[in-house]
Parts: sequence; C-alpha cells; structure tokens
Amino acid sequence: MTAMRRHGKLGIVSAIVQEQQALLDALQAPRGVRHGSRDYALGTLWERDVVLVLCGIGKVAAAATATSLIVEFGCDALLFTGVAGGLAPGIRVGDVVVADALLHHDLDARPLYPQYEVPDTGRSRFPADAELTALLHSAAQTLFSPLAPPLVDAPTRHEFGLHAPRVHRGLIVSGDRFIGDAAASSALRGALPDALAVEMEGAAVAQVCHDYATPFALVRTVSDRADDTAHIDFGRFIHAVASVYSAALMRALLEPAAPARR
Repeated sequence: MTAMRRHGKLGIVSAIVQEQQALLDALQAPRGVRHGSRDYALGTLWERDVVLVLCGIGKVAAAATATSLIVEFGCDALLFTGVAGGLAPGIRVGDVVVADALLHHDLDARPLYPQYEVPDTGRSRFPADAELTALLHSAAQTLFSPLAPPLVDAPTRHEFGLHAPRVHRGLIVSGDRFIGDAAASSALRGALPDALAVEMEGAAVAQVCHDYATPFALVRTVSDRADDTAHIDFGRFIHAVASVYSAALMRALLEPAAPARR
C-alpha cells in the first residue's frame, strides 16, 4: 500500500470521543493544548505531525474547529473520521464511505439562491481533495478486501450483524438534524438520490477548507441505516468498530511506505 505524501501538519477531526479514542491511544509524544472550549492533542502518528481534536456534534462546532486547526495550529490538511447513517440502497452497517463531495442538506435560501447552494459561493457541493481522497479510498479497499483479515473479532461482528465490509465513494450530506426515522430518511433520498450517507459535520469542514484552500478528506463508518432501525448501542459500536476502523485507515494512509526491496 502506498502511503500519502507529506502534507506538513495534519489535523484529524472527529465529532465524539469514541470515534477518535484509538487514535488518541496511538499518539506519540502527546501534548495537550486548550484553545477556546476544545482540547487539542498534538504529537505524531506513524512519524507524521498531527493535531487530534474532537469538534463536537453539529456544523457550527465543526466549522469553528476546522478554522482553528488551519489558522491557530497551522495544519496543512484536514482529515475527518467518524460514523454516519447509510442512505443509498445497498449500504449496510459496518460499510465504509469515502466522500468525493459534501453538501448541506438543510440549507435552503430560496428564492435568493437555489436550494442547497451556499450563498455567495456559487456552489452547493464542496469537493474533497482528489489526491487525499484517492489515497484514502485505496487504503480502505485494501483494508476491507474480502481477502484481508477482519479488523474486529468474531463476537463483535456477531453482536452488530456485520458482514464483509464494503467500501463506497461518493456524496455525503450534512445537516444539524439527526436523521433517525424512515420518513426523514426517505425524504432525504428522494431529494438527493445520489447521497450515500448522512451525518452532521462534514460539509461544514469541507466549506471551511474550501475557503482556506486547504486539502480535506473524509471517511465514515456506517453505524445505522438512518431510519427506524437507528437504535443500536452507538457508544459500543463506535468504540468496538468505528474507532478501530478509523485507526486502521489512518495508519494505512499515514504510515511511511516500506522501502522497495532490491
């Protein structure tokens, strides 16, 4: 697997603690910095300078944190990991979704602007960085190949009904509303039929990174189907599955490539 080229200091963001715990545990030479109302953990992961932070839930919290990472901490690229609800048919709990683009599904400034368009930007979709996204997608495909060993043990797979995880790539949508019932999920699929998954932070981070011309990529583990079945033990799922997936993906992405054998 080819590791990513260096992007200087990397900011790695998650919304809640369970999503990032495995990365915090792996952080080398950690140093804590309090800025605003958030705690930032500086150190190295697989020889890369990183800043780990929990942004909290929602788009305002995510945007504020992304801005701090770029302006106050000098991060040259941002990565977001965590969980999302699956929207598109065929996306199952335990699958992984890599974002090609992100959109605010709850933004509507009509009649002044088209639905979903961010005022004065001329766009509704914010693309993820092509290079980072391609590397993240490749790392996910390798980790979750049918030939690769499972990242979580058999009892955990049985507990959550996990099958062989599949990797998807495409549109992820964000909004300040938890989509947790069939009616809301169906309405969102009808309005945005190409949306693969829904969450509450990614589009805000993508918009900030667009404003600051900062490379950004996002990957989410599907924790539920964003419908009436969205009632699993989220804390347990995120700790036992999503956090493990996130750490494995970040390691595959960041770890220096082994030197070629002669």
